[in-house]
Amino acid sequence: MRKPIFIVLSILLIFIGCNDSDKVEEEISKIPLDLKIERFDRLFAEAGEEGLPKLRKMYPYLFPAPDSVWIAKMNDSLQIELFQQVGNTFNSFEDEEEGLLELFKHIKYYFPEQKTPKIITVTNDVDYDNRIILADTLLFMGLDNYLGSQHKYYGGFQRYVAKILDRKFMVSDVASAFAKKVVPRPRDRSYLARMIYFGKELYLKDKLMPNAKDEIKIGYSKEEMDWAMANEEPIWRNFVENEYLYSTETRLNQRFLDPAPFSKFGLELDNESPGRLGRYIGWQIVRAFMEKNEVNLKQLLTMPAEEIFKKSNYKPRS
Repeated sequence: MRKPIFIVLSILLIFIGCNDSDKVEEEISKIPLDLKIERFDRLFAEAGEEGLPKLRKMYPYLFPAPDSVWIAKMNDSLQIELFQQVGNTFNSFEDEEEGLLELFKHIKYYFPEQKTPKIITVTNDVDYDNRIILADTLLFMGLDNYLGSQHKYYGGFQRYVAKILDRKFMVSDVASAFAKKVVPRPRDRSYLARMIYFGKELYLKDKLMPNAKDEIKIGYSKEEMDWAMANEEPIWRNFVENEYLYSTETRLNQRFLDPAPFSKFGLELDNESPGRLGRYIGWQIVRAFMEKNEVNLKQLLTMPAEEIFKKSNYKPRS
């Protein structure tokens, strides 16, 4: 008799959890939010030399150099082509605006004290490391970093870099920039603490982007996501058997946490694996913890990694 009762209780808990989630999403949908998006990239491309003084007055923080520098940029053939490519790709910004509006509504719900920034789209000569810059009241988005993974501008980049330079990752990148503001860096230098730091960031995306696919949140392709899920148990076993969890060896960052074409186990299958698998495992640990513990989102973000790990009772999918 115990087994049927257990199944019924499990189904009931899932049903209650779904209802709670639906109620939260309904509340979030009703949050009034005035999201300002200004297409500076388009204004600059269309301004011409005569329009530069007005533009400088409107955006003084975007003109740190003399006018001669910006006039030369306006007349440079490569820059003109860049403006055209961005203009063609982002002739409409409606989908991105909708995604950003949903993101910032969720941020306002979970972090009501946070100000919603004014969003300014720019071009930044494909400086992909700085494609999203979030200040207190301003968010800069380098649209030339989202032209699509196969774009000719990215031909000289390694594939693991080029594949994320796509507009489908834009909102997730903004969520990552926000996470860096609210997720404290770990004082503990262990590999476990670093994994769980990134796990917190990804779990935050679960809450801020509930309708996004997991591969979008972590920056994987569908195939890479499937590989990580299918191999979660041997990945975890490798970490445990090699006693990585409490190691402070910084090379583990390069092998399993930093952006890379693949994760470095030192095995023949390395080339088949996606990079950053330590972040993926940290994410699953945090998810397991949140499923088993009554903790709100802000409390989670400040909790020590060791406590999260112990109370997660994490078991990898096999």
